[in-house]
Amino acid sequence: MTARRPSLVRVIGTEAATPSRSALPGRRARAVATLAILLAGVCGGLIGYALVDVSCTGDCGWQLGLGTLVGAVASASGVAIVASLTLRAMHEWRSGPRAASGAALRLGRRRAR
Repeated sequence: MTARRPSLVRVIGTEAATPSRSALPGRRARAVATLAILLAGVCGGLIGYALVDVSCTGDCGWQLGLGTLVGAVASASGVAIVASLTLRAMHEWRSGPRAASGAALRLGRRRAR
């Protein structure tokens, strides 16, 4: 005997009928995080440039460029990590305690078996 599989039309129709919440944070929160990362990159680049400018004498063209690049990448990376953790925490906070307690209960049931 062969098992009957549901038709593709039924499966797709069932998935479309159930509304799902997006895990993405809001547009405004993502825009603010992106602007913060860009601003941190600019500030880090200025700090890297100024640090090399103060400490280097003579022709320091490539050193200034390298200091600017390293400062910008380092500061933008740090702010990007903090921004992603903040956006994740905002999503968990917005989902509410019911979702968290339900997940904990399901996890507890799995371990009890």
